[in-house]
Amino acid sequence: MVSGKRNTEHLFRTMADLVVSEGYAAVGYEYINVDDCWLEKSRGPRGELVADRRRFPSGMKALANYVHTKGLKFGIYEDYGNYTCAGYPGILGFSANDAAQFASWDVDYVKLDGCYSLPIDMDHGYPEFGRNLNATGRPMIYSCSWPVYQIYAGMNPNYSSIIEHCNLWRNYDDIQDSWASLESIIDYYGNNQDAIIPNAGPGHWNDPDMLIIGNFGLSYEQSKTQMALWAIMAAPLMMSVDLRTIRPEFKAILQNRKIIAVDQDPLGIQGRRIYKHKGIEIWSRPITPIYQTYYSYAIAFVNRRTDGTPSDVAVTLRELGLISPTGYRVEDLYEEVDYGVLSPQTKIKVKVNPSGVVILRADVQPERFSKRPYNPIFYRYPN
Repeated sequence: MVSGKRNTEHLFRTMADLVVSEGYAAVGYEYINVDDCWLEKSRGPRGELVADRRRFPSGMKALANYVHTKGLKFGIYEDYGNYTCAGYPGILGFSANDAAQFASWDVDYVKLDGCYSLPIDMDHGYPEFGRNLNATGRPMIYSCSWPVYQIYAGMNPNYSSIIEHCNLWRNYDDIQDSWASLESIIDYYGNNQDAIIPNAGPGHWNDPDMLIIGNFGLSYEQSKTQMALWAIMAAPLMMSVDLRTIRPEFKAILQNRKIIAVDQDPLGIQGRRIYKHKGIEIWSRPITPIYQTYYSYAIAFVNRRTDGTPSDVAVTLRELGLISPTGYRVEDLYEEVDYGVLSPQTKIKVKVNPSGVVILRADVQPERFSKRPYNPIFYRYPN
């Protein structure tokens, strides 16, 4: 998301350039998405949507075409309501026409918010707009805010229908540029995981909102925590940062190929919190490869304490649920330390910095664990 009042079009083109030239596209980031405030305050004479003539003087189709010349895809924002959240025209009464207009602009991704609408009407309205998108014949990712508005209204969202009609959806608050906001999202997904996790899978994802890495509200350690936990939660990865000024250490987090690979694991299984005690949390996600009936895993150790010193966490692989007799090759995805093949009885000890994370990948092995000597305790010290 990028904001600005004058010739925002130029800013989006610059961001598209940087996504390619600075290596983000090479690691998998492919959408340039425009959020709210891109519209004029009223529709055109035929009821059509009109881009803000000052911010986007060339129009949205021209911007989409520019993004496509970079090998990227273009996303846009609208609202299932009379108005968008910022007071611009919503799609109510214009669903089919707006879907056709997005297709004519070569849009690849549509986020549909839910301000100025009735949550009870969303069970009809969101599927209708999804059908209208499909009727255009142009493939467009469909991002819904359907469940979060119904949850706030005290309703139980119909996730069977949401999964059928939406590719991703918001369950909780908008993220703010702060550690407190990030913690509230982590807590929500951990505390409600039994209801949330079963709805995720290939083509239909829970969306905990954008990555705020590289802005102002998160420290380096906290930024690593967001990236790791978003990967564990199989979250869509959408950066919200000025790529012209991002510092190298935050860029490296966003471009960590090994953590992105966890996030994009083809099984599409959302991970869960498996331990929480005195500020220490452990999160686990089943991933590929699979051997017989045993999954590989990504494991994140999170330190939510505020006592100003790293915390030791010691646990055997078996206690984490890693029980394959063939063993697991274990790697630290931030430190790039390969611990070799470990048996389920091996105890790993990690030091986790305050508000920080250690994320490990444990790949199940296809051959029986070797009886080679190994050090049963491994240490990871903070930088």
